Amino acid sequence: MSTQSRATARSGETLPDVADSARAARQLDRLKGRSSWRQRLELSFLLGPALILFVGFVILPIAVAVYYSIYKWNGFGPLKDVIGFANYKRAFSDSLFIRAIEHNVIIAVLSLVIQLPLSIAIALLINRKMRGRGFLRLVVFAPYVLSAAVTAVTWSLMLQPGGFVDQLFKNAGAGSWVHAWLGDTHIVLYTIFVVASWQYMGFGIVLLLAGLQGIPGELREAAALDGATPWQTTRMVILPLLGPTIRIWIFLSMIGSLQLFDLPWIMTNGGPAGASTTMATYLIDKGIHSYEYGYASAVSVILFVFCFIFALVYQRFALRRDTQGSLTRMAG
Repeated sequence: MSTQSRATARSGETLPDVADSARAARQLDRLKGRSSWRQRLELSFLLGPALILFVGFVILPIAVAVYYSIYKWNGFGPLKDVIGFANYKRAFSDSLFIRAIEHNVIIAVLSLVIQLPLSIAIALLINRKMRGRGFLRLVVFAPYVLSAAVTAVTWSLMLQPGGFVDQLFKNAGAGSWVHAWLGDTHIVLYTIFVVASWQYMGFGIVLLLAGLQGIPGELREAAALDGATPWQTTRMVILPLLGPTIRIWIFLSMIGSLQLFDLPWIMTNGGPAGASTTMATYLIDKGIHSYEYGYASAVSVILFVFCFIFALVYQRFALRRDTQGSLTRMAG
């Protein structure tokens, strides 16, 4: 066979292979295109309703509040009197609003200093195997399922002069502890904090219990075999593994402290003399009672900015490693 015939034979043998490869590549591209469009359609179908609700109930109200905040508006008639950032300047020059910010910060700090250690201690206690553990969990979590209005009204009746709390102290021989719990400007904020702790600690305890359930019991047994005391096991093993849950609890507690509204509004209406005013009660009072909707919108934007900045900073420095760990475990 000549050289030309051999080359022709070889080329004849390879041409069908090349054609088949090209055809297969085109089919693969069409399949990838169909798969891509199918994924986009599925994502649009699944995320579309949630995205519409998020835009309608979160993004749009924020934008409207920012728009209203640059006007001097009493809630009636069209928006005409543009005053720019005057509402924001007024807010930060109002001593009552500055006190409201301080009250929110005090409640947030007390949540970290008092609620967190107490919640961890109770969670560790009722996580043990003992008789009546289910009933104790029910008692701890029951206040959380009550509405804030019911809690506020009930405690207002109990804390009124001559009420249940006063009678309890008198019968216990501690009559000197009786105070005007909701009428004394020095203690009313701490009284509301106690009521808020009574209602909301149950959620934190259940959250911590869920975290404790995820810690393997073998780790406690290994620590005990190595000679660790129960306190050392808790401090060196349990608490570090409970760290992600604690950080989530701190985040929710801080946001809730900044947005606290229902209890002080119903129990004291922010009084007496603004001693229990929070940022949320302040903006509602200015908007509903004083008909200063433009100014109240500016206060609401300030409250949103505080919460948003805290969320970003906390995510950046506290929650990021938990999120990265979760993604790493999923990838692995």
